[in-house]
Amino acid sequence: MKIGINGFGRIGRSVFRILENMEGIDVVAVNDLFDYEALRYLLDYDTIMGPFGKALKLEDGHLVTAKSRVKLLSERNPADIPWAELGVDAVVESTGVFRKREQLEQHLAAGAKYVVLTVPAKDPVDYTLVLGVNDEGLRPQEHRIISNASCTTNCLAPMASVLDAAFGIEEGVINTVHAYTNDQRLADVPHSDWRRSRAAAENIIPTSTGAAKAVGEVLPQLKGKLHGIAARVPVPDGSVVDLFCKLGKSVSVGDVHAVVQAAAESDRLRGILQFCDQPIVSSDIIGNSHSSIYDAGFTGVTAGRYLRVLNWYDNEWGYSCRVCDLLARLGEG
Repeated sequence: MKIGINGFGRIGRSVFRILENMEGIDVVAVNDLFDYEALRYLLDYDTIMGPFGKALKLEDGHLVTAKSRVKLLSERNPADIPWAELGVDAVVESTGVFRKREQLEQHLAAGAKYVVLTVPAKDPVDYTLVLGVNDEGLRPQEHRIISNASCTTNCLAPMASVLDAAFGIEEGVINTVHAYTNDQRLADVPHSDWRRSRAAAENIIPTSTGAAKAVGEVLPQLKGKLHGIAARVPVPDGSVVDLFCKLGKSVSVGDVHAVVQAAAESDRLRGILQFCDQPIVSSDIIGNSHSSIYDAGFTGVTAGRYLRVLNWYDNEWGYSCRVCDLLARLGEG
């Protein structure tokens, strides 16, 4: 399967690193407006993930590794990217800019068979997928434009699915304590969200999240039952979802532990949901490939039916692993 990446930022480069170690899936092109040498440098040296660790060079407009010879492009308009000429099967749309269906369809018009969007879509696409939650609805023969939802939704939805199936979720609220992202500012500089205009490395910044609402897209039975906010904090990677919910039946902490551990070991959620009983902190989960890491030590139950759980996630690497899993799924047809 041949892959094109549009947007070589944090997610685009993480996807590239993961695919370099996957058989049967090859990146053949990267489209980004920045200088090619700068793109090579940022792939080779990463403050969070460390060095690329393999031979990497620029040669005649290509990024060359031991596995791949990747054509570098600088097209502003998706319709102008020569996906057909390059034989691209699927495009990873990771610019964060093109989020509307009419924009994403330009990749298909340019010759790609599939588009995988690495953020929530701005309007309806063919399917919004969270692996381990609503896989059964994915139909590659029909679904050509697919959103992989958000990193926070990928953390929250598997846990919510497990809890709802076992105990029933009547209502709940989430707070995602989220690492800062490149949408924020290093110094106080204007932004459309005034709070995000404040220095990311110096503040805890309350902001919005669409993750609670998005859970209703992949778990229709929970539509309208969850509300969420976010707090952006001064760490570069590693985030956590704090979920507080009212259950349909009385439970104990032990009941919750047992259900989550069984789910984490199931075929459906193995590699997606992880059970952890160690006193971890955010830096401990950097590079963790799971979507959702259940922190057993913080589970609490009040009055039998009120449950609080914490689930960690690497908002870059764990999410990018699911993007690559989705590409593999599409490659299987």
